[in-house]
Amino acid sequence: MKIGFIGVGKLGQKAAEVMAEKHEVVGYDINNVSPSNFEMVATIKEACKDREIIFIAVPTPHHPDYDGRFPTAHLPNKDFNYDIVKDVLEETNKHVSKEQLIVLISTVLPGTIRREFIDLIPNGRFIYNPYLIAMGTVKWDMVNPEMIIIGTEDGSTTGDAKLLLEFYETFIAENTRYELGTWDEAEGIKIFYNTFISTKVALVNMIQDVAEKSGNINVDVITGALERSTQRILGPTYMKAGMGDGGGCHPRDNIALRYMAEKLEVGYDLFDAIMNAREKQAKNLATRLVIEANKANLPIVILGKSYKPDVDYEDGSTSILTGHFCESSYGSKYKVSYDPIVPLKAVYLLGHMGKHHDYEYPEGSVVVDPWRSYKSEKNITVIHYGNTRLKK
Repeated sequence: MKIGFIGVGKLGQKAAEVMAEKHEVVGYDINNVSPSNFEMVATIKEACKDREIIFIAVPTPHHPDYDGRFPTAHLPNKDFNYDIVKDVLEETNKHVSKEQLIVLISTVLPGTIRREFIDLIPNGRFIYNPYLIAMGTVKWDMVNPEMIIIGTEDGSTTGDAKLLLEFYETFIAENTRYELGTWDEAEGIKIFYNTFISTKVALVNMIQDVAEKSGNINVDVITGALERSTQRILGPTYMKAGMGDGGGCHPRDNIALRYMAEKLEVGYDLFDAIMNAREKQAKNLATRLVIEANKANLPIVILGKSYKPDVDYEDGSTSILTGHFCESSYGSKYKVSYDPIVPLKAVYLLGHMGKHHDYEYPEGSVVVDPWRSYKSEKNITVIHYGNTRLKK
């Protein structure tokens, strides 16, 4: 295939060189670049001419103060700078047609393409395709990716998505995993992948700091035991978003570790952040319940009072925590009922994954399902909390 590559920097050059082993590639960059196996051109116009696919891998930088070499916690929160991407998209748009596929690689926050970019490139077809690549191993990562992320306007797996998959299959390893979604979902996969790694590193290094200050602990013994825990820590368990962390152990353990971090003067506290996040998540869900109750003028009912299905143990129940925020934050109007024997017309929260699907919800009720699995043919409103994908 004829490929154009705009942004031949540290990542782009190596990625384009891999493509050039199988395809006819031309590249463009504002800097002088000397790739090993493809031609550089002088303008974006030349990089687009007669190209079937045009990749754009330009930076979305922060100010140098935010690059992590020096402290950043005291600085105000800032989005990426998208000026370079916008300029390149606007210029690219002048030289492309609907016969050409534009593929953006640059890292952006979820929602950015739909909000800020897509109107800049009306003349070409557009896909978001961020890379999971580490500096120093770009070529190996291109051929052996953990996954290929592809985002289209509506999450389609056909058409342009299929074309891009077929392109990658000409040079990547067999049995590579593909993750396809909307632009917004692909943006989220990329950036939360990185943040997941950052969180993991921060946690194991906090264990190291606790070991150093506490005494009689080798951090490698603890992290080694966690590393080998494939049932719940490593693997798909707990990767289904729904109600927050609960039970008799997890919240209280984090509270105790919060105390220990303070006592040892570690200087920071992930455990406090975890507990705050747990409560804010429950409050966000309570807010949605109250909004729906106001709209429909209905009471709130939570099905599943215990902390998990098929037990009567209520310690650490996020259902009760959510009900608490409904009542304490929004007044006496929202007295919450739990597990009523006789169904009543109400706004329902499904507190347990996969449960209460056969409950006899009265007509006109609203069911808020944070597990996104309940479906109904009845005359009720079902809200899959956490799924805001645009529907045509």
